[in-house]
Amino acid sequence: MSFLTTIDAKYFHSEIPAKPMGKYIHFLTIRVTESYPLFQTDGELNKARVTAGIEDKKPITRLAMFKRKQSTPERLTGRELLRKYEIGDSAKCDYNVEFSKTTPDCILYGFAIGDGGSEKSKVVVDTAYSITDFDDSHLNFTLNAPFEHGTMSRQGEVTSRINQQDHILPQTFFPSIITLKDATEAGFLYILNNILRTRHYGAQTTRTGRVRNELIGIIFADGEIVSNLRWTQKIYDIMLKNNQINPPDPLNEDDVLDAGNTAINELISDEFIEHQDFIGNNLKAILEEVKSITSNENQLKKLLIQANKESLAYAQKYILKLSKSKSK
Repeated sequence: MSFLTTIDAKYFHSEIPAKPMGKYIHFLTIRVTESYPLFQTDGELNKARVTAGIEDKKPITRLAMFKRKQSTPERLTGRELLRKYEIGDSAKCDYNVEFSKTTPDCILYGFAIGDGGSEKSKVVVDTAYSITDFDDSHLNFTLNAPFEHGTMSRQGEVTSRINQQDHILPQTFFPSIITLKDATEAGFLYILNNILRTRHYGAQTTRTGRVRNELIGIIFADGEIVSNLRWTQKIYDIMLKNNQINPPDPLNEDDVLDAGNTAINELISDEFIEHQDFIGNNLKAILEEVKSITSNENQLKKLLIQANKESLAYAQKYILKLSKSKSK
């Protein structure tokens, strides 16, 4: 079943292959914080000491958004949709507890169940870094837990339920490239829909962590492209030259998106791979067609059913069959 007219079918497989076949799809996203999210480990915000740019060699500390902080919310978005429309064995899936081994989530994002088998992820996500310095991208909040009547004291005693926590500031930008390997058309749409729909990342996702994903390009290639860090450093160099980095003022989103476009076009021209780029205006027609599919319930269900059909066929051929043979 075909869904797209704006992208040549040659970039997709007719079925999910068992071996790497050299078809890479790179989603170029700028993740924009819209509240005060927490990307942390052991109670502290994740960060890394790196050079500011490719040309600007001064060291700075950047906020880091680890790969699991990005991929986990996106795959949960897809699982939610599969359960909503009761597609496949999605009801059996319980993240980090039990996997069906047959759904698009399991086959595309991968799973590991100890002796119960595993599947390598076809979605490659690497750590993303803030464009701006850590000191200009976070704020320390004092948190409390008041009693029922709204104060911190009761019967003359003051509660000790007060804590401090660093939070990432709104309008902090994390350039991130998500790579999908050897996809069918339905698999491509499934992953893209998850990226565009996901709105919360990091800890305490029910109360904070609002993040918007701005897709600025899609690159079809026969190999991997530039890293998140190098793209971020190139963006920093461009914005610094244009006097667009003026802490403590937040970055202007239009400036960031323009710099992201310019940076990736310059960096991709240095890559030793064959590639077809849909960036900027070339992306608009694709996004309009994708929107017409994912915002229409009937079309969306057809997409999810097709993605599940392909994943089930792959599982029956390469996972479940192998599991049965090992158990004999």
